[in-house]
Amino acid sequence: MKISRIAQLRLRRQRIVGGKLESPAEAVAWLGAMQAQDYAAALWAIGLRTQGATLESVEQAIAERRIVRTWPMRGTLHFVAAEDVRWMSALMTPRVIAANKARLLREFELDETVLARSRKVLVKALRDGQKLTRSEVYATLDSAGIATERQRGIHITGRLAQEGLLCLGPRADKQPTFVLLDEWIPAHRALEREQALMELARRYFLSHGPATLQDFAWWSGLTVKDVQLGIELAADDLAQEVIGGRLYLHSGKESEPSDLANDPQLLPSFDEYLVAYKDRSEAVEARFSPQVIGINGLFNAGIVVGGRIVGTWKRKVDKAGLTVELSPFRVLLKKELNSLSRAARRYGDFMGLPVQVKLPEERQS
Repeated sequence: MKISRIAQLRLRRQRIVGGKLESPAEAVAWLGAMQAQDYAAALWAIGLRTQGATLESVEQAIAERRIVRTWPMRGTLHFVAAEDVRWMSALMTPRVIAANKARLLREFELDETVLARSRKVLVKALRDGQKLTRSEVYATLDSAGIATERQRGIHITGRLAQEGLLCLGPRADKQPTFVLLDEWIPAHRALEREQALMELARRYFLSHGPATLQDFAWWSGLTVKDVQLGIELAADDLAQEVIGGRLYLHSGKESEPSDLANDPQLLPSFDEYLVAYKDRSEAVEARFSPQVIGINGLFNAGIVVGGRIVGTWKRKVDKAGLTVELSPFRVLLKKELNSLSRAARRYGDFMGLPVQVKLPEERQS
């Protein structure tokens, strides 16, 4: 396998090109977890990988409790399948909680006493199926004498979600709501630690491969020791291959990618295609990396051609519909523009809006 093929194979394994998954829940389960701090982008990340998906169908999967938005890994919001939320959180959040404990105390005066009071207040406010928006949660805590200003509130709710008390429910007036996890998602299978490590490793490399041990450690936030054990336990389902002097793992069923891998695509910001790897050089040239991945950790929406990011894009929604504004790093060929127009129409269909593509004239060929 050539290094130039790695990114193209990832496109297919991540279901960005080729066969799509049948439902939003299947798409999320296939990836294991999908970064979701940008809600609108995360919905499109799911839709991009799902056959015939619309904005409504993805949000319906949330409302039907098939997928859940919470903090299962790296202290960052992700979508996970309902049946995976508990075992994934149990495996990955303890390290995050331990790493943040001193900072929460030092910067926000959040000790175990304050957190215990917060649990008691929010369980009472949310029990019996109640849903509260973020501002309502903060108001509830403030009224109980637990200050939420200066980002204290977001750290309280994030910590309680990592513990498995809270998760995000459906939106109310375009605002996310908090619910009690045990009420929102009935108990699913529990995995012993080694089973969880094996399943997480298998899931990651089957859906994200070819990838390295370091990539998996970055994505999961687990220690190298745990990552190595997970890979060892999942070895029967994985193939190992040295490419360019580095060891990659994948499904073992990789063939040369089809021409579909060259079709231009519009990836949302924070897409797994970029964010799920420690080393992103297969997808982004070093000279373009600052335009794709900002110093503040922002992953911009990307235009991908043949597995490489060749530009960024933004959306604008108004009364006239949806405008996709392209900002390519190089001149786009006519056939690439035609393919991007088709990709934009697919995004418009997902959004349920008419779409037009806007491109600087000097970037057309």
